[in-house]
Amino acid sequence: MKKNILLILVSLSFYHLHAQEIRDALRYAQSNINGTARFNALSGAFGALGGDLSSININPAGYAIFSNNQLGFTLNSNGTTNNSDYFGEKTKETNHSIDLNQAGGVFVFKNQQTSNDWKKISIGINYENTNNLNNSIFSAGTNPTHSIDRYFLSYANGIPLSVLENSNYGDLGHGAQQAFLGYQAYVFNPSSTTPNNTSYVSNVADNGNYYHESTINNKGYNGKLSFNLSSSFRDKIYLGFNLNTHFVDFRQFARFYEDNNAPLTSNYTISRIQFDNELYTYGTGLSFQLGAIAKITNSLRLGLAYESPTWYRLSDEFTQKLIAVSANTTGELAPDVVNPNITNYYDPYKLQTPSKWTGSMAYIFGKKGLISIDYTLKDYNNTQFKPANDAYFRDLNNSLNGLLINAEELRIGAEYKIEAWSLRGGYRYEQSPYKNKTTIGDLKGFSTGIGYNFGGTKLDLSYAAFKRDSKQGFFEQGLTDGAAINTKKSTVTLTLLFEL
Repeated sequence: MKKNILLILVSLSFYHLHAQEIRDALRYAQSNINGTARFNALSGAFGALGGDLSSININPAGYAIFSNNQLGFTLNSNGTTNNSDYFGEKTKETNHSIDLNQAGGVFVFKNQQTSNDWKKISIGINYENTNNLNNSIFSAGTNPTHSIDRYFLSYANGIPLSVLENSNYGDLGHGAQQAFLGYQAYVFNPSSTTPNNTSYVSNVADNGNYYHESTINNKGYNGKLSFNLSSSFRDKIYLGFNLNTHFVDFRQFARFYEDNNAPLTSNYTISRIQFDNELYTYGTGLSFQLGAIAKITNSLRLGLAYESPTWYRLSDEFTQKLIAVSANTTGELAPDVVNPNITNYYDPYKLQTPSKWTGSMAYIFGKKGLISIDYTLKDYNNTQFKPANDAYFRDLNNSLNGLLINAEELRIGAEYKIEAWSLRGGYRYEQSPYKNKTTIGDLKGFSTGIGYNFGGTKLDLSYAAFKRDSKQGFFEQGLTDGAAINTKKSTVTLTLLFEL
């Protein structure tokens, strides 16, 4: 008994108590173009333009452009379609949601002393859902070579048999928990029955095709509340500062199903597996932004902005359930259900997302219209989990550094005015954060919109869409095969603005 306890304690020291993966980091490191309808219609190209409640997302000096107080509220409808291709079999899944996407205001205090070069101070507050995380993906197809047994075996090999036989799920680290589930559901057997055995063999037949279904349902948001202070010098130089607080609330339900059509024998082998995982992530973050806009002429403006990393403090809750069915030529056994009924509460951890620089140019054609261009650099390989001296996080950060790049973004927007009407359009390109450009591909999108100025009130409507390809493994290790996903997302946005 003492020997078994000692083996358990020694074994547990080698298995991390974390469950974070690279895809978790990118979920919060990436953001979408969300904001007012005018901002969306110009594809977010507001770095040198300013004068919009969402412009401080790009350059905090944008609020110094305002001449009057303004309040605004934005409602949007998001539609996402994911087309999946898994070994030639195609499926499609759609998701729709409606959100209050933006609410904020700016208050302008003008300096009445004409001799003072600082003409005004603007104070603003703005909330935006920077990334709507609602999404659904369904993939199905027949894998000719690989079973999900590879996932459980990748964790099991190297763990003493005594750990898998004598431990409780809740007492193990994440990696050992995966091995425990597979062993208790008879997905694999030990090569020998000695307590110190660390080698295992699959109970899944290796001569059949494996029909797979993957269902992923995501719900949640990544919101940002910005407090802005900005000012103008001689109405030529505009400077601004944002202090941003971030909010994360994300839930994911993932179900993986496998059906093996291998010919049955007199020995019981695994014929069907269902693996459920539920993740809940929540937390807060902090970041800041600095920006400047220079009015070179009455028509030409140049902008430069820096956005710091976002420093998140996050917590994860994680539950799992595994069902496996064995069969032979005489029939099926009752399912082996491994349901620990335990929620893993992981220690809070820190995530640092990358900073970014944005250079901008805007040209204004009097009162007729404008064209604006933003160029952004975002160094994704500076994404880090912390504490960095944690062995698991150190390895994960090394993987992030090796796989991710300094990605470019380009946004172009234009507007043309016809009396009280405004016609708008835009284009955006976002480079893949991955070196291989396959795990997540480049993003390309366009936008259009219309606005009407009633005088003290403005009403704006926009439509924006983008598409992006991706191919990520169903699991980070073991079964790393995955479906090729083509994602198309469209957003209809309505904004009501009040001049005060």
